[in-house]
Amino acid sequence: MKKAEIYPPRPPVSLKKWMTLSLFLALIWLCAWETEVTLGELIDGIPEMGKFITKMFPPDWEYIRVVIKPMVETVQMAILGTTFGAILAFPVAFLAAGNVTRPWFLRAPARFILNLTRTIPDLLFAAFFATIVGYGPVAGMLALTFFSFGILSKWAYESVETIDHGPMEAMTAVGANKLQWIHYGVLPQVTTQFIGFVMYMFEINIRAAAILGYVGAGGIGIYLNRTLGMFRYDQTFIIILFTLIIVLVIDAVSSRIRGKLI
Repeated sequence: MKKAEIYPPRPPVSLKKWMTLSLFLALIWLCAWETEVTLGELIDGIPEMGKFITKMFPPDWEYIRVVIKPMVETVQMAILGTTFGAILAFPVAFLAAGNVTRPWFLRAPARFILNLTRTIPDLLFAAFFATIVGYGPVAGMLALTFFSFGILSKWAYESVETIDHGPMEAMTAVGANKLQWIHYGVLPQVTTQFIGFVMYMFEINIRAAAILGYVGAGGIGIYLNRTLGMFRYDQTFIIILFTLIIVLVIDAVSSRIRGKLI
């Protein structure tokens, strides 16, 4: 038997794929040209990056005692912001889902609110709430709440729109009302996914909460801004290392929880 008969020749790459790749490369080049990003500048900056990293050593290990309390505060802000954001996002996701909410005059405002919330950066939320409730962790918690709400509701309603419609059609045929339709047909299919979304959002909020201190929203970000401003990179390294450890622990715990739920 000939080799060609065992392994048939691969089909040639279509013109469409080459055109798509060419357009993508052209877009990358155009963006780099407009933003004046060059590979040479990146290469020239590598020595400066090395100097910055070198200034972090030896780390100021005594600084750990200073940042323990603000780091705990950062985690608490992330927990509260994620929880409240999830509570707000879950019902709004059903209003935004086209297969659950048919009337456009209910669905359109819900999606508009979601788009508006996702448009506003978390730092702008933090600055806004800092002017209302004052500088501190409360402003950071409120910023993370609305930040989480915008993202979680988007993920949730897209998940609702991809569910299997078979159970809902069967329930409708036997006369189930809307609440029963959602409770027995929709929730069992999306609850596990939504919990996974919330756990991932919590990881994101840990990182986001570490930056909110730049605008006075409490947490470890205040100390990060302070050490960078004073060129105490040895203390900055402690903050980065501490944040990394917290993120790794949360990632490991959330992965185990998601593994048991799925």
